[in-house]
Amino acid sequence: MLAAYIERFGPPEEIRYGRLPDPSPGPTDVLVEVWASTVNPVDTFVRSGLFRTPVAFPFVIARDLVGRVVRAGPGAAGFAPGDPVWCNSLGHDGRQGAAAELAVVPADRLYRLPPGVDPLTAVGVLHPTATAYLGLFRHGQLSAGDTVLVGGAAGNVGSAAVVLAAQAGARVIATAGPGDLARCRSMGAAEAIPYDAPDLAARLRAAAPEGIDVHLDTSGHNDLRLAVDLLAHGGRIVLLAGARTEPVLPAGRLYMRDGSIRGFVISHASTAELAAAARTINRLLPSGLLRTREVAVLPLQSAAEAHAIIENGTDKRILLGL
Repeated sequence: MLAAYIERFGPPEEIRYGRLPDPSPGPTDVLVEVWASTVNPVDTFVRSGLFRTPVAFPFVIARDLVGRVVRAGPGAAGFAPGDPVWCNSLGHDGRQGAAAELAVVPADRLYRLPPGVDPLTAVGVLHPTATAYLGLFRHGQLSAGDTVLVGGAAGNVGSAAVVLAAQAGARVIATAGPGDLARCRSMGAAEAIPYDAPDLAARLRAAAPEGIDVHLDTSGHNDLRLAVDLLAHGGRIVLLAGARTEPVLPAGRLYMRDGSIRGFVISHASTAELAAAARTINRLLPSGLLRTREVAVLPLQSAAEAHAIIENGTDKRILLGL
């Protein structure tokens, strides 16, 4: 099969494109013909070695895929050849990745693609939406009626967080660039405030006079002084971006409010947690509510270029088509 892979950790230039042996599924695995994959920031962390995880070289990169079942092992009940499917948890923890013509997926990490959903539309939202779901519900313990602050609300994870929180009956306050405020409101935000407003803190306090129940900063800025100051009693701050940030924590104000801070990496999510996110993703995919801002589709042989684009910063969602 043709694949994008690395033989050692390093910069994007380490990514090779060429032939590798076809993978062999085990009894509880499914062999999938890959239609498309993606490049996520965490994929660049794995490739560079920043996020340490067991890999076997040559290592096929990427974690997300949409495709169709080629064959299923005897212990992979529920999947049949030809089924359209998706996965968002390959490419780490000993599993080879998705950037190849064929991929082996454990049955408990594979989900059916709902009928009528465009595969390229789907693959672009799988990882961001699962990240947002786990941040809000697993770690943020979001409930209907909560007030949620989503920082970076126009990004891929931020957009999904706005949609999921609004759909769950929360009141969403979004911060984003001035040109993206209308988009945030269209996705369900009750309030949308420019992140660079000189009176940002005052405007956020006015928008949430009772405080913020769940604070989710997808931009990675992680201003904990402001986040703690805005918290409601028992509020939760969820950290999921900004791997190199070292913010100042006003610990006294945090514990006086019975507040908490949770950090998480989706790569550590259990199969049960991923399956819960998948159920919500599959429920929302046909609605068209989950969408990416701008998509660029590159061929698989351009995987190194795609990684470089992500590392240099972009608003685009990079897909790898096969």
